[in-house]
Amino acid sequence: MIKNNFNWNNLNSVKRSYLIYGSILVGFIIWMVFIDSHSLIIHSELNKEIKKLESEKKALEAIINNDKNTINKLNNIDSLESFARENYGHKKENETIYIIETQD
Repeated sequence: MIKNNFNWNNLNSVKRSYLIYGSILVGFIIWMVFIDSHSLIIHSELNKEIKKLESEKKALEAIINNDKNTINKLNNIDSLESFARENYGHKKENETIYIIETQD
């Protein structure tokens, strides 16, 4: 006759411990993904905002560089005079300016 040394109580305790640890793990995952203040959803929203701000930063840096180039050009008196004539309609004494606009 074969002796059956298998204990069903040990199997139930193992199943119970797996169930307990598994439920704790599932609860932890749900907590970290959805509920916690450092959840993955909030991280993804913050990453989107970071990318948006970085693109705005690049655009503003391009505008700043353009303005710096304009300032460097305006340091010369001749280019300052032409800038004032083109953009603000300044003129010399006894000079008449005619503005001709073309339609696109």
